[in-house]
Amino acid sequence: MKRLLYALSATALLVISNANAQSYPAKPVRLIVPFPPGSATDAAARVVATRLSDTLGQSVVIDNRSGASGNIGVELGARALPDGYTLSLGTTSTHAVGPGTNPRIGYDPIRDFAPIALMGSSPYVLAVHPSVNANNLRELIALAKTKPGELRYASAGNTSLAHLAGELFSTMAAVKLSHIPYKSSALSVVDLLAGRIEIQFGSISPALPHIRSNRLRALAVTGAARLGALPDTPTVSEAGLRGYEVTLWFGVLAPARTPAAIVMQLNRAIVSVLSANEAKETLLAQGVQPGGGTPAAFAGLIQRELEKWRGVAKTAGIEGE
Repeated sequence: MKRLLYALSATALLVISNANAQSYPAKPVRLIVPFPPGSATDAAARVVATRLSDTLGQSVVIDNRSGASGNIGVELGARALPDGYTLSLGTTSTHAVGPGTNPRIGYDPIRDFAPIALMGSSPYVLAVHPSVNANNLRELIALAKTKPGELRYASAGNTSLAHLAGELFSTMAAVKLSHIPYKSSALSVVDLLAGRIEIQFGSISPALPHIRSNRLRALAVTGAARLGALPDTPTVSEAGLRGYEVTLWFGVLAPARTPAAIVMQLNRAIVSVLSANEAKETLLAQGVQPGGGTPAAFAGLIQRELEKWRGVAKTAGIEGE
């Protein structure tokens, strides 16, 4: 009798789940962005959310929940009901670097989420204030060696990807820089423009207009290839640190146990938005390479990046609080 009751309960839950998936979405969808308004991930998320609203026939509302290098917002997303109405934006920082440096973090990047789709990726730009006496990467490294610990670099927070990007740079270049954490690249660029810090490993979007107006100097980008938005700026690897590569990726995730039908519906909708010329051109102008692909492909990326940055953090002796 107990087995029969369990079987009937499981069947009832499956029927309810399928019914919900078939009527989805019946109300607005919330997308938690774990960084402040104006950040690069926020800007890209808004590009996609606006067009995703049209595709789904329901509003997709951005909910900025910043703090702790993005971990606060992502943990909130992990604890949401698995009904497809609360999604979160996961990044290299929140799903690879944060968990890779802190085993006590409040969520599991693999177990607690159902990956939906990779939204996009972008390298960081290594930018300096014009007062810094370095016109290229080799000159910056030489300057840093004469001033150990005096040059300050900004990141989007302790144990963020930008933090580890700076530590990896310091290790490979054999220099000592001082790390100054902020809540986002958009906030740190304000102090960089004012000359209160000298260097930034930051997202392209907030820095790009100031680089173009010569208020900041771009020395290199951190990806494997040059960026269309900064075609004359070499990669860090080209500029002297062979093999250096750091890329910020970000994508949409649902809480674990979200019905597969809803995950696939959202995947198709997001991939459709990212394939449209309007969204692609807007993202590329922000320095973002549009993503796409299957939920399984996104899950594989998260697993690989988690292993990579866990190793980098161990080598650098960095552990999250």
